[in-house]
Amino acid sequence: MPWGADNEMPYRILELIESDETLSTCQIFNAEVCYGSGLVYDTSQASAATKSQVQEFLMDNSLASYFLGVCQDFKHFGFCVSIIILSSDGSKVVRILRKEACYCRFAPADKSGRIPYILYANWRKSISSKDEVEKIELLDFHSPWADLQERLKPAKGNKPKSSTRKFAIVSRVPTPDSTYYPIPYYGSLFKGNWYNIKRLIGMAKEAKLKNSAPIKYHIEIANRFWDGIFKAEGITDRKKQMDRVVEEKEKIINFLTGMENSGKVLFSTFYISPDGHEQHDVVINKVETEKEGGDWSTDIIEAVNMMCFTMRVHSNLVGSVPGKSQTNNSGSDKRELYTIAQALQKPYHDLLFTVHHIIIRFNGWEGVHPDCPFIMLSTLDENRDAKLVTPNKTEEE
Repeated sequence: MPWGADNEMPYRILELIESDETLSTCQIFNAEVCYGSGLVYDTSQASAATKSQVQEFLMDNSLASYFLGVCQDFKHFGFCVSIIILSSDGSKVVRILRKEACYCRFAPADKSGRIPYILYANWRKSISSKDEVEKIELLDFHSPWADLQERLKPAKGNKPKSSTRKFAIVSRVPTPDSTYYPIPYYGSLFKGNWYNIKRLIGMAKEAKLKNSAPIKYHIEIANRFWDGIFKAEGITDRKKQMDRVVEEKEKIINFLTGMENSGKVLFSTFYISPDGHEQHDVVINKVETEKEGGDWSTDIIEAVNMMCFTMRVHSNLVGSVPGKSQTNNSGSDKRELYTIAQALQKPYHDLLFTVHHIIIRFNGWEGVHPDCPFIMLSTLDENRDAKLVTPNKTEEE
């Protein structure tokens, strides 16, 4: 089933995210908050033999890389794909891998609504042969454990129904629609106007900075000023007159610029015309040098706040609001905001833990359960920087 009309939807989404510094920062922040303190297999209530088996499994699988990857897939696309690989005899799970969601496509569902396969390939390019596509059997969305048991159930002659030892498990965020590929909650950002408004403000500021000349002084010199110099110095040759003009201009520029020239005085002559106006030979006007583009400061703050609001990230937590005078939260407020952000990851962790419950149950590891502690920042009176918090216990960090 194509993802989008041309099967390129995830790559266009990634391009839009990577084209905006605020949006890309919010996405990685959400993934890091979902990661918490990392996925762990809690073996505190397990036997020594079970602890040894779990440790061997963890040594052969990079849970940190896997878990951060699926957290990013969850936050970007609303689903992630985990691959479990069984031993040759099908007695235990020996590997767990992540397949990047943007390279995964679902096979068409059968008459009962069940999707049989995941198709993994580099869909950025045209696929010329079936050899470039990896076909992976997909366990049932709604009951992966029962489906795995059914596939490995012995048939006639005590042989399992399926010889497959590699299965895909999809963890998906439930959405109001029922399409193959869920629509992320932040999709409204691209359907509205604020994403384009923020980019237009940046383009306008860049154009204004590029097209404005950095002029500090405007010097007005009357023609009679040069005639007076030529007469006083007896210069009649046309070329020498031009050289003298350049020399005098350089003197004025050197007089105005440079730290060592600050505080010096410039004298110039003037007379009053019959109508009462002063006529100066030399007038030096200072040009305002305020930072260009300041007229959009409030607009860019508003656009950034709208994007952070859509991404469910408080702008103070990622430092994305520009300027020096914006209101800033206290340390206590930021600590509470960070705690709330981590607490809201509970439903996502429950969805991500499904594959690990299956691994633990299939391998027969009694007393083991998956856990993802989150980091709770401490107050100064506790004499510690942070502590790990789980539903079952609290540990100092």
